[in-house]
Amino acid sequence: MSDQTQSPNSRRHFLQSAGAAGGVLMFGGILPLQRALAAGAPPAINLGQVLPMTGSAAEFGPYYRDAVRLAVDQINTAAKEVFGGPIIANHVTADSATLPTVGVQAARQMVDTQHTPVIINGWSSGVTVAVATSVTIPSGILQIGNGTTSPLVSVLPADAKADLLFRTSASDAMQGVVAAQFVNGEIDPNYKFKRVATIYINNPYGQGLSNAFAAAFKKRGGTVLAEVPHPEEVQPTYKSMLSQALKDKPDLLLIVSYPAHTIAICKESRDTFNFTNWQFTDGNASVDIIKEVGGKDMDGRYGTAPGEDTSTQSYKDFAKTYLSTYKYDHFPPFTTCSYDAGLVAGLAMAAVVAGGATDASKITGAMLRDELRKVSNPPGEMIDGGDQDRVTAMLKALKDKKKINYNGVAGPCDFDKNGDVITPVNIWKYSGGQIETVKMVAAKDIPAG
Repeated sequence: MSDQTQSPNSRRHFLQSAGAAGGVLMFGGILPLQRALAAGAPPAINLGQVLPMTGSAAEFGPYYRDAVRLAVDQINTAAKEVFGGPIIANHVTADSATLPTVGVQAARQMVDTQHTPVIINGWSSGVTVAVATSVTIPSGILQIGNGTTSPLVSVLPADAKADLLFRTSASDAMQGVVAAQFVNGEIDPNYKFKRVATIYINNPYGQGLSNAFAAAFKKRGGTVLAEVPHPEEVQPTYKSMLSQALKDKPDLLLIVSYPAHTIAICKESRDTFNFTNWQFTDGNASVDIIKEVGGKDMDGRYGTAPGEDTSTQSYKDFAKTYLSTYKYDHFPPFTTCSYDAGLVAGLAMAAVVAGGATDASKITGAMLRDELRKVSNPPGEMIDGGDQDRVTAMLKALKDKKKINYNGVAGPCDFDKNGDVITPVNIWKYSGGQIETVKMVAAKDIPAG
């Protein structure tokens, strides 16, 4: 987004190691060997993260990395007090380049060389699904999506028996309904359209959200003139796709894509087709789009995104700590989900350690999976995230064999049988060079598609 400058401490936190496809493997919070071997120290486990540091969503990667880093630091600070030492050895990160093929290569190297039993991945459902089917599920690795919204993830055939794919962001089955409600004038009577076309990135995210919107909008009596896919790799031109989407003169064009694509789509839509009536989704909550397309054409345009209840104490505490620690002035959608993914992974590790595990090399993805719902779902004392004292309280409870129910900063982390959670959906707007949330639609208020 607008401020991606890392503090000197942030730069020192990551040390370059072996090359990975599309980038490098990086290590945060490295555990000194002598500390790992100290008498009485708990087993320390590697936590992996695959994220977009380059490619069409490079703008978002640093935010998601630092959100997980904050969770790792809080878990380890608590573990030193409760267990006598940190329980996360390395926060290992690798670049997906926002592409499935690169993400798969990075995840495979991470699993093979760093022996990470859990990987947080990914922003982009296309990367998530590819990594799950090709790497994590076959290898018995737990994967937690931090910005994974495709409805396909709920019913992914490869995970039907494995139960190794979870996510801390809500399914687009919900966002599609809210987007349809908004376009249909149900949320704001002054904002209403009847004839809509979509252009979407051709991966599980784009197709799933476009289809979910179209189904919900048609159910409400609206007309979807076209649903037009575009490739995942950034194209030199989108004119042929825009021609298909705009040929029947829609009142509104819903763009379901990522920033680099959307910048080109909006420019060509404006300059070639004289069309600027756009609506956006979570993948486009980007300040870079405003800078590149221009505030004149972006101001007042709306979008939707799986969101969070910003009135909760957990959210407020997280936001204050995160922004001050990493010197950001804001953060994009799914930053809170990234923290929640790191936190629940750490809590699952703590539960395994509290259960008597002493050898990190023998801690598997299935072992962590078996603890994930226990630390996040009822029954148990509900404890909010976002605060060091509360994280420490959770680890103390786990050590004392007490049940906890982690309440995330993005919303409840109650994983259902498919590994899904339910969070609010926000409506946001480009305004004055920034992105502002204008309404939160609570999960309980979202009707079935």
